[in-house]
Parts: sequence; structure tokens; C-alpha cells
Amino acid sequence: MLRIGERIIDPPVVLAPMAGITNRAFRRLCREQGAGLYVSEMVTSRALIERNEATMDLVTFAEDESPRSVQLYGVDPQVMAEAVKMIVNEDRADHIDMNFGCPVPKVTRKGGGSALPWKRDLFKEIVERCVDAANGKVPVSVKMRKGIDDRHLTYLDAGESAARAGVAWVALHGRTAAQMYGGQADWDAIAKLKSHLNQFNTPVLGNGDIWTGADALEMMARTGADGVVVGRGCLGRPWLFAQLDAAFTGAPIPIEPRLDVVLATLRRHAELLVEDYGEHKGCRDIRKHMAWYLKGFRVQHTVRQPLGTVTSLAELDSLLSQINTDQDFNSEVGSGPRGRTSGERRPALPDGWLETCELTSADRSNISMAELSVSGG
Repeated sequence: MLRIGERIIDPPVVLAPMAGITNRAFRRLCREQGAGLYVSEMVTSRALIERNEATMDLVTFAEDESPRSVQLYGVDPQVMAEAVKMIVNEDRADHIDMNFGCPVPKVTRKGGGSALPWKRDLFKEIVERCVDAANGKVPVSVKMRKGIDDRHLTYLDAGESAARAGVAWVALHGRTAAQMYGGQADWDAIAKLKSHLNQFNTPVLGNGDIWTGADALEMMARTGADGVVVGRGCLGRPWLFAQLDAAFTGAPIPIEPRLDVVLATLRRHAELLVEDYGEHKGCRDIRKHMAWYLKGFRVQHTVRQPLGTVTSLAELDSLLSQINTDQDFNSEVGSGPRGRTSGERRPALPDGWLETCELTSADRSNISMAELSVSGG
């Protein structure tokens, strides 16, 4: 079991924040499937304290959403601490996760996300100031990757710094920034981090290649992790959380649904998006999910293509009614990797970033300009 303050997260399953995905509608859909902690899209610290309208919407939760979890991004210790104070003082969340794992070039080239732990002093200062700013009222956790690449690994040092600062837990994605989402997640690194942080009694969560309930159990058995973080595995498969719930409780794991149930879930997802954002934006948002929901199923081109440009629920209903739903789930195809699978690339980094792991005066002068002003990744 995981704890955030007085709350127990059981089963110890966390939905990974994903830009443009883990909005209120998707979180509700996942919560309806099983218990866990469902984290918001990434919120940038500067946009939050400036009360950017879109950002404020990201930290607005449904009335029945509990616990409320926000992922916070930033590179400036003062701005990050101010954002944490705002969240705590205005009672905007029950848990804050800090993003040190994003490998996206627009983030890393500014020294943020998975690039930041290389600068040990900066990482340590941000984590310590954020934990202090929370003042024990809201648990703060850290999510990170192994490092920038195999020659610049940071996870053991960063994990120890975070543990010493008093974070609620450390979540590790078993890939480097250079790997992006390609290859296989290194679960051995998760085991090493767990062993390293045992001396601090700091829980470690494992992230990477959790496609089924059995995968989660295997990861925990192999690594000793205290829980799992699930990202791409639930894209077009929110019922994965029901399977995870069953796996952790020892109940029979539900089988993958037939196409009629998949389409009903897709329709429910679209409906929730429309309720939240209106029909135009809601239908535009559901388009990105179509290929994930339909992966492994036979859908004629004359239906599949217009699903990618759907503009209304009525149009969606018309298109879905044309699909032959008498199809079993293709587990060989549908239960494997999905979403981004881009392979290794050279990370985009600030000039001279790798020359030293200490923060230089040039680095410090650039920090204020490196803050992203737009939330959501």
C-alpha cells in the first residue's frame, strides 16, 4: 500500500501524467474501472502562479475526485516553491508530484524534465524547497528517469537527494531521456534504486512496460517496488485499471473486452469529454484516442478514416454503428506497446549542459527564461 498523508492508495497503482491525455474526463473513466491515484496533466509552475486560464483549469478537479493529484513542472526553485505554496494554501490538491522525467525536446532543451537531475545542486534545491513549502500538509513525490543517457545516469544520486528531502516516494521510469519510449524498460534499475533507498524507508514506484496486470505483479516481484506507475499501457484501455485492481487483490483478472464493450467505452469517453469541454473541443480531443481503442480490431477504412475527423457525438454514433462488433480482443496485438514508441535519439540540452553536473553561473542566469509558460507538456 502507498500513503499520501492519511490516505492509503490501495492497490498501489498510479496513473502517469500524460499531456493531452490525463484530463478530468480520462481520469474519471479510469477511476470508474478501479482504485488508484490518478494524476493530472503536467502543470507548469510559472503558469500556475500567474494564474494562466488553461492551467487553472488543469488544477480544477471534479467534486467526487479524491485524492486530487497534480504534477508540477519547473526549473526555478523559487517559482516551484511558490507554486507548491499556492496549491497548499488554496487547497487545490491532496498530492503533488514533481516532473523530472519528461524526455520531450522542448522540455529538456531548457534544462527541465529528465535533463534537470544532472545538475545535482539544482535538483536538490528544488526538491528541498518544494517539500518545505508543502509544510507537511500535502505529500510531495518525484518522478524521474534513469538519466540523460547511459553515460550520464542520475537516478541513484537523485533518488537519495529526494529521499533525504523527505519526499513521499520516488517513481522511476526505467529508461533514459535518450531512449525516449523505445526499447525495453530497465527494471533492474528500479530494483537498484529500491535497494539504495531502503535505508531511508522511502517507497519506490516502478514505471515502464506495464501492459497487463501480470506485468505489474512481475515488476514488483522482480524489483521489490512498492507500487507501479502506468502510462501508455492504458491508452485506449482504461479497463487496465480493473485488471490491475484484480491482480493486486488476488481476484481473477478480467479478460480483455470484446469490441462491443470497447466501443461503448470509447463512446463513454467521448461523452465525458463533451460534458467537460463542449462538443467541438470534446470531439476534437477524442480523435487522438481512436487508433488506441481500435488497435487489433478489423474496422473498414470507410469508417476508420472519418473517425479521425469526427465533429459531433451524432456523427460518432453513426460511424460506430457501422462497425461489426462481433470481434474478440486481439491480445497479441492490443495488450502490447502502444502510444509513443520512438527509439533512441540524442537529447536536446542547453549549451554546455553536460560539461559539469554542478550548476554554473550561466545556467543560473538562464533559469528564469527556461520556465515553460504553457501547461500540459
